[in-house]
Amino acid sequence: MSDVTATKPAPAAKGMAGMVISDSSISFVDGAAGILEYRGHDIRQLAEHSSFEEVAYLLWNGHLPTAAELEEMRMESRSCRPLPGEIVTILRQLPNDASPTAVMRSSISILAHYDPESEDNSPAANRRKACRLLGQIAAVLAHFERIRNGHYPIEQRADLDHAANFLWMLNGAEPDPMAAKALDQYLLLLADHEFNASTFAARVTASTDSDLHSAITSAMGTLKGPLHGAAVQEAMVQFLEIGESSNVEPWFIKGKTTGRRVMGIGHRVYKVRDPRAEPLVHNLEMLVNATGERQWFDIARRLEEIAKEDPYFRDRNLSANVDFYSAPLLYSLGIPVDTFTCMFAMSRIVGWTAHVFEQMADNRLIRPQSNYVGPHDLPWVPIEERG
Repeated sequence: MSDVTATKPAPAAKGMAGMVISDSSISFVDGAAGILEYRGHDIRQLAEHSSFEEVAYLLWNGHLPTAAELEEMRMESRSCRPLPGEIVTILRQLPNDASPTAVMRSSISILAHYDPESEDNSPAANRRKACRLLGQIAAVLAHFERIRNGHYPIEQRADLDHAANFLWMLNGAEPDPMAAKALDQYLLLLADHEFNASTFAARVTASTDSDLHSAITSAMGTLKGPLHGAAVQEAMVQFLEIGESSNVEPWFIKGKTTGRRVMGIGHRVYKVRDPRAEPLVHNLEMLVNATGERQWFDIARRLEEIAKEDPYFRDRNLSANVDFYSAPLLYSLGIPVDTFTCMFAMSRIVGWTAHVFEQMADNRLIRPQSNYVGPHDLPWVPIEERG
C-alpha cells in the first residue's frame, strides 16, 4: 500500500487568478483604478503624444527614444519588412477560406525556417528577429487578404510608417492620413498588457530556452481563442447584428431575456472603464466625423450608455473594454472582420517580444504545480477482469 496521505488539497486559484509569478518592468495594470502604464508612462499620455513606432522602441529598450534613436529604429524596421518569396508562395497555396489568424500563426512558425538567426538566442539576435517579425506579420496579413480576394500582393513602401504601410499593402491606394493615424493609435494602445494569456504563453515557451519564433507561435495560438484575441471579432459581429442605433435597446432587452453576453463589456482585470477605451473613442469619433459614416460608432455609444444604466452591469462594475471600440474602429478602416484578431497580433507582437527578452534575461523554467484531486491507492485489475 502507498503511504500517500489522501488529504483534501486547498482549492486552486482557477485561471491563476490573483497569483504573481514574476517581476516585470514592462507594463503596469491597476484594474481598480483603471491605470495602464508602459514602462511607467500612462497609456493616455502615450496615446496623445506618441506613435506606435515610438512605443515599440519604449517597450523593447526601456525608455522613450531620442529623435536620433527613433530614426535609427525606423530605418532598421523598414529595411527588414519584406517577406521571403517562399512565404508568399505558401500563402498562395493555402485555402482562401482559411482562418487568417491560423494563417498568421502558421506563417510565424514557417518564417523561422527563412530567418538566418532563428536558432540564435543572443539578445542582439532576438532584437533583430523581433524587428523582422514586426514587419513580416503585417505583410502576411495584407498579402493573404489580397490573395484570397484574387488580387496580387503589393510591395511595401519604406517611406511610410508601420500603420500607413499596412493600409497601402492592404488596399493598394495612398492611405488617408487620418485613417493611418487612427490605426497607428490602435496599435499603440494594444501593444502590451502585463501577463495576459498570450504573453504568458510566450514567456512559458521562452522559459524552456526555446527560440523567439516558437515563443511567438505559442502566443499567436493562444490569442486565437474567443476568450482572448478573438473577442474583438465577436464584438463587431454583435454590432452588425444590431444594424442600426434604433435597434440597440430592443436588442439589449431581448439579449437579457435569453442570457446573451454583451461582447466588449467587462474585463478580467479592470473593474472600471478600460483606460484604453477613451483614447479609442476619441480617435474613432474624429474618424467618423471626417467621413460622416457614424453608424457603428453610434451603435457602440448607445449600447455602452444602456449597459451603464442597467443594474446588472452597474452593480458588477462591468464597463467597456478595449475590444468594444476597437471593433467599430477597425471596421471603419475597412479591415475585414475575420482579420481583427490578426490586427491585435500586429500590435501585441511588440509586447510579446519585449516579454521574451525580459524572460530570457533572467530566466527560470516556468513550472507551476497543480492540486491533484483524483483517487489514490487503486488496486490493479487484470485487463480480462475489467468491465
